[in-house]
Amino acid sequence: MLGRVEKYLLEKIAAEKTIHMTLIDPEKITPAQASIVAENSKDSGTTAIMIGGSTFSSQEHLDAVIQAIKKAVDLPTILFPNNVSGISRYSDAIWFMSLLNSVDPYFLVGAQILGAPLIKKFNIEPIPMGYIIVGQGGTAGVVGKAIAIPYDKPELATAHALAGQYFGMRFIYLEGGSGVANPVPPEMIRTVKKYLDATLIVGGGIRTREQAAAAAQAGADIIVTGNLIEVADNKQRIAEVIEGIKQKSK
Repeated sequence: MLGRVEKYLLEKIAAEKTIHMTLIDPEKITPAQASIVAENSKDSGTTAIMIGGSTFSSQEHLDAVIQAIKKAVDLPTILFPNNVSGISRYSDAIWFMSLLNSVDPYFLVGAQILGAPLIKKFNIEPIPMGYIIVGQGGTAGVVGKAIAIPYDKPELATAHALAGQYFGMRFIYLEGGSGVANPVPPEMIRTVKKYLDATLIVGGGIRTREQAAAAAQAGADIIVTGNLIEVADNKQRIAEVIEGIKQKSK
C-alpha cells in the first residue's frame, strides 16, 4: 500500500513528467540556513526536500534542521539516511534504501534491519528504493564501500536497477556522487529507463540548466540537486535547473 508522500510524488510525476527535489545535507547547514534554502527551493518549484548526507550528523542537529524546514515550508520531507543515525522522528518519509553495489552486507541489509523498528516506532513512511553508485561515486561510494559502475557501462547499471525492481523496490536511484565533476550521462539514464518499470531518480554533479534538461530528456523521473544550495546564488541556480527540467520534460 502506497503512503501519502509516495502518492504525492507519483502524482507530480504523472502531471509534470520530471520533477526536482532539493537535497539538504544537515552537516553543512544550520537550521536557520536550512529554512531559507527550503523557502528558496519551494519558490523555485522543487517538489520535496530530502535530508541526508554521506557522513555523520548529530541526532539533535538533524532533528533541528528538519523542524526548521517543516516550519518554513509545507513540502514533504524525506530522509536520505547514510546510516541508522540518519533517522529522525520529525520527517514525513524515508527512503528505505539498499546500496545495491556495496560489498558490505551492512549497507545492503544490515543498517535497514537496525533502522526498521525506529521507522515503525516513529510512524515514518518508508519508500523502498534501490541505490546504485555510478561514475566517481564521491563520498557516498567510499563510505558505502561500493564498487562504482563506470559511466561507460550502462548495461551494468541496468542489471543492478532491474535486480532492485525485482526485489520490489519501487524507486531506483542512480547516484553520481555529491560534488563530482560530471553528472550521470544521458546514455546511462536512457538505457536504464528503457528496461525499468520503477521510478528513476538521478543525482550527483547536476549544476546547470543544460545538464538538468539532458537528464530529464533521457528519462529521469526525479532529478536531485544538493551542491547548488552551497553557492551564494542558490535560489537562482536552483530555479535555472528546474526551468531546464520543465522545458525538456514537456
